Amino acid sequence: MKLFLIAVLFLAAVPGWTAEIYTFSLLPESGTIAGAPGQEVGWGSSIENQSTTHWLVTSGLAPSSFQFGTPELLFDFPILAPGSSVSAPFDAAASTGLLALTWDPSAPLGSVETGSFLLNAEWWNGDPLAGGQFAFAASPLSQSYQATVVPEPGTAALFGLALLMGGGTAGVRRRWRQRS
Repeated sequence: MKLFLIAVLFLAAVPGWTAEIYTFSLLPESGTIAGAPGQEVGWGSSIENQSTTHWLVTSGLAPSSFQFGTPELLFDFPILAPGSSVSAPFDAAASTGLLALTWDPSAPLGSVETGSFLLNAEWWNGDPLAGGQFAFAASPLSQSYQATVVPEPGTAALFGLALLMGGGTAGVRRRWRQRS
């Protein structure tokens, strides 16, 4: 009986934090991007605080490592009031979004970087910028990504045309030799 009473008292003392939920998604939603060697590409993000009572304070973002590019963290660690959301699409010119990735100029075509972004956050019992207090840590959320090195759009068409012309020239030479 004592053990049961202790368990009931413990559960009564635990705040209702298990029900607090937030979402974290990438923009584009698939998490898949592509760019040419030397090009800057990137991801945006969307976060929604589904709590009706707690403020969500984003506190950390950890991407996996990159072999063929240099990442630049653009994430501005937003603070979300209960029931609010924020979206930050990637914009290279404005340096906004979640993370920018500049492919190395020598990145091999077809190379693929895969990994995940791990977002850490905290729940606060009020606006942290206006006297709110830390309540408890939020569960971290993860989103998978994929980035692929592709030829520049105009380059692929020119390369195909060059192959076609090269093949055509070789065909003419073969026919000419056969006639001789």
